[in-house]
Amino acid sequence: MDLGSTNGSIMKRTLRVFACFLVTGLLAGCTSTNGESAALAKLRANAETQANKAAAETKVAEQASQDYSYAQRAQFVDKTKRDLDEIHEELERLTSKVEKLDGAAKVDAKTKLAAVQDKWTQAKKQLDRAESATESGWNEVQGGFKKAYGELKDSFNEMLQWLGDKIAP
Repeated sequence: MDLGSTNGSIMKRTLRVFACFLVTGLLAGCTSTNGESAALAKLRANAETQANKAAAETKVAEQASQDYSYAQRAQFVDKTKRDLDEIHEELERLTSKVEKLDGAAKVDAKTKLAAVQDKWTQAKKQLDRAESATESGWNEVQGGFKKAYGELKDSFNEMLQWLGDKIAP
């Protein structure tokens, strides 16, 4: 038995095993340049996307709830009238869809729509108060509208979710 050929055979086997481990490691981990696995990198990217989306939504919400000075009252009223009009149009569209439903779903949907319409009416009353507010009562009136509008948006979104769950396939 030749000692040189045995060492060569062992070396080849060792290289094959090492190559298998290397390939297996690459296939299993598929690591990125910073050492993360592809799956972890994807999860991190999804989390960052969600965080960025949440930050953008927060910024929009902050802008929407911005305190307007009394001097900006007309801007506040105009903006919020448009917002309320959009919600009202959507409520009208949903009401016509609900009319096409049958049975208990129709009754439940009408009840939920009526509750949202009530919240819309309350927000509209608060907006009317804001439109005629004096400087001394401006902050109180603006706060009252923001509260009513927040309740309207919450109720509207809950109703949309419910309708989506009940009506959409």
